[in-house]
Amino acid sequence: MTTPTISRSAYGRAIGEPVETDASLIYFSSASDNTHRFVSKLPVRSARLPLLTGDDTLRALKPFVLVLPTYGGTGGKGAVPRQVIKFLNIEENRLLLRGVIGAGNTNFGDTYCLAADIVAAKCGVPVLYRFELMGTSEDVDRVTHGLEEFWT
Repeated sequence: MTTPTISRSAYGRAIGEPVETDASLIYFSSASDNTHRFVSKLPVRSARLPLLTGDDTLRALKPFVLVLPTYGGTGGKGAVPRQVIKFLNIEENRLLLRGVIGAGNTNFGDTYCLAADIVAAKCGVPVLYRFELMGTSEDVDRVTHGLEEFWT
């Protein structure tokens, strides 16, 4: 009689088992890394959602703010990245979500930061801020101070 083996991810967990994080800011950034560049300037503990949907996702252990870009061009179809949907499909993550910060491109007009609006509406949390592409130094300052106030 042989013992069945469990496939393990790079994190040493069973495949599909979420990686736990106690970061107060969780974000998704596409391969462009615009959102990553913005978040890396913030003086807060953050965790990045995996780039590939087949990879393990995260499981939040405490309340957090989500930062996400908007996908797609016109019409808004597919605006929320699949990686974010996978993450928010875990009920515990949705229950700990406290606010959303949107990244976008004003060239897309009405769909600018649409993903943040969609997630906020579906989860019943506020959109805390919107910034374009990788943000400016003023955006970084505003989000830094805003998050300090938000968490107190």
